[in-house]
Amino acid sequence: MPDNTTLLKADELGRIEIVERNGVRCIRRDIRAARWWAYAFAYRAAKREARALAKLGGVDGVPALLAWNGHELLRGYIDGRPMQQAQPRDPAYYRDALRLLAQLHRHGIVHNDLAKEPNWLVRTDGRPALVDFQIAWTRGKRGRLFRLLAREDLRHLLKHKRTYCAHALSARQQVMLNTPAPHSRLWRATGKRLYKLIARRVFGYWDNEGKGRVRD
Repeated sequence: MPDNTTLLKADELGRIEIVERNGVRCIRRDIRAARWWAYAFAYRAAKREARALAKLGGVDGVPALLAWNGHELLRGYIDGRPMQQAQPRDPAYYRDALRLLAQLHRHGIVHNDLAKEPNWLVRTDGRPALVDFQIAWTRGKRGRLFRLLAREDLRHLLKHKRTYCAHALSARQQVMLNTPAPHSRLWRATGKRLYKLIARRVFGYWDNEGKGRVRD
């Protein structure tokens, strides 16, 4: 293990650590530490994240892709705190977050996991950043499904805004919050319970923070 390594998370899908490479702080996702039965999924997730970050290269608020060799993904380190810790209450944060989402979608990327507060960072200057693109839409095609998923990205952001900065919600945003997409309603009625069961029993995810348990 390299010097100056800080473990952030270790579970069935591998390890996520803060490391230093050539004096530069970065985040390493090491799927060699994944359980044997989860390795194929961990590989696909890391590959998808690398593809998304490559397409988003240069977008402020998204980690830079530094390297991906099939078992280790290195991405840039963004200094900040996860949303559930920082609890951003400044309307400017959400205006900037909307602009950041618009940039993702213009690049043909949908994050798909923005309900989790740890995937939103509040940087030291108060601006937003996004991490964890393991289940992102990366096909680039902007058809009907893309638009539905992009709308859900936005709706999840508005849910967080409702939690921490509800007074700044516009009437239009309130309407969007109250009208989830059909696939979202179907998911909540069917697959979400199974997902939660698997996430809790297998990966140890017990709440919206999605931290996962640290294993040996």
